[in-house]
Amino acid sequence: MIKKAYLIVDIGTGNARVGVASPAGELLSIKRENVQYESDNRYEESIYFDPNNLWAEILRLSAEAMAEAGSVQIEAITATSQREGIVIMDKDGNSVLGMPNIDHRGRAWENELAAKAQVYQITGRYPTSLFSAFKLVGLREVYPAIFNDIACFMSISDWVQYKFSGICGYEHSQASETLLYDVARKNWSQELFAQFNLPTAIVPPLKEAGSILGDILPDLAVKMGINAGAKVIVGGGDTQLAIKSIAPSANDVVIVSGTTTPIIKIVEDYVLDSDRRTWTSRHVEADEFILEANAGVTGLNYQRLKEIFYPNEGYDIIEKELEKVTYSQCVASLGSLIADEDKPLTKGGFIFNAPVSHQLTRGSFVFAILWDIACSIYENYKFLCAVSPHNESYIWACGGGMESRKLRQFIANLFGKSIKIRDTFRQASVLGGVLVCNEALGLENFEPVLLDEVEPQNHEQFEQLYLEWKNARRTFKQVTS
Repeated sequence: MIKKAYLIVDIGTGNARVGVASPAGELLSIKRENVQYESDNRYEESIYFDPNNLWAEILRLSAEAMAEAGSVQIEAITATSQREGIVIMDKDGNSVLGMPNIDHRGRAWENELAAKAQVYQITGRYPTSLFSAFKLVGLREVYPAIFNDIACFMSISDWVQYKFSGICGYEHSQASETLLYDVARKNWSQELFAQFNLPTAIVPPLKEAGSILGDILPDLAVKMGINAGAKVIVGGGDTQLAIKSIAPSANDVVIVSGTTTPIIKIVEDYVLDSDRRTWTSRHVEADEFILEANAGVTGLNYQRLKEIFYPNEGYDIIEKELEKVTYSQCVASLGSLIADEDKPLTKGGFIFNAPVSHQLTRGSFVFAILWDIACSIYENYKFLCAVSPHNESYIWACGGGMESRKLRQFIANLFGKSIKIRDTFRQASVLGGVLVCNEALGLENFEPVLLDEVEPQNHEQFEQLYLEWKNARRTFKQVTS
């Protein structure tokens, strides 16, 4: 029997994923490959990708995912992606250059922007080279010929949807990351384009998440063996779609544990931090905002340590070994981001007693990085609460980093709140894509199920351990200053 299904493309910082899922939220297959980046030595810190190579990878992964899913009829296609990454198109319609969220080619021009406080008021984020406007400024200053030939730029997910449909657009949650979008008024800002001396013509029309962008291109439908009537649906930022997949309520807090770890509060009004430490963005829900503090690179650290210490073992083996580790063996500080710090740690490491104890194991290092992640999340959560208090007794969590129950227990103990996960937590952004497809096609959405709830233990003891972590972080800051 042929099943109706959706094709969902998810371009993260580390890898590209393509999933096939049913409207009921059953993940039929998922294929992934690392995103290939190159460095540009004309900048101090610049990384880019070839969008044509990425598109070829998406087509290959799509074919593999559909083959593995079995007899399916693709009814809709959508995309989600890392939020600050963009692709530029030239006037001949070519995909010229991809600049991911980790591209900082605009850093040398950050100080030339005088009206930083004003930009924060409009965009909800303190302007840095992370965001699209500065990437474009850096391109203009070093590669003026390429810049002058730009027809438009799009977020990576909007570009993927363009490649499927031939229609340009920019979804609101993704537009929030450009520094060119008025988050409160929900439109492109002439004032912001003037601040960065960028032409307004380089942005396409804004689109609502969960709306139909168009039909799949006929030639592409034939090439991929997809139903010619398949609709291309507007997706959104990966963090927002991950949040959507767990169905939180207004005023809930959600921890999204991926390459970085955003700590999100869903709010109904455009709220700002007087000290400009948090971000405020559009949600994929039309009338909601997300208030965010971000713990920076966290999950990536965990994944790389797993590859070093547990290259052939599963998470169950790690969790079992972690039960034998104590807090005194090792403390880590590995480059997480704290909202009130001017800049992230660029050097980090582990602190343990010398000479090296016989008690120190590979589990000690993984234990320490999980504790570092938990403390970084907790520290940023406090800044979030200073802007918008959070009184609920629980916090939602999703993303691959939450595979570790030990991490969830650490967070529960620090927060003094239970940590809840849904059955969608592992592939949250992909399953969020299923929900937006259902909405666009007028279908009833599935209800995610509560999978686990970790209750807090020994909160006072963990507050003391947290203070010890803060002291270790100060040590590393002194080393790198």
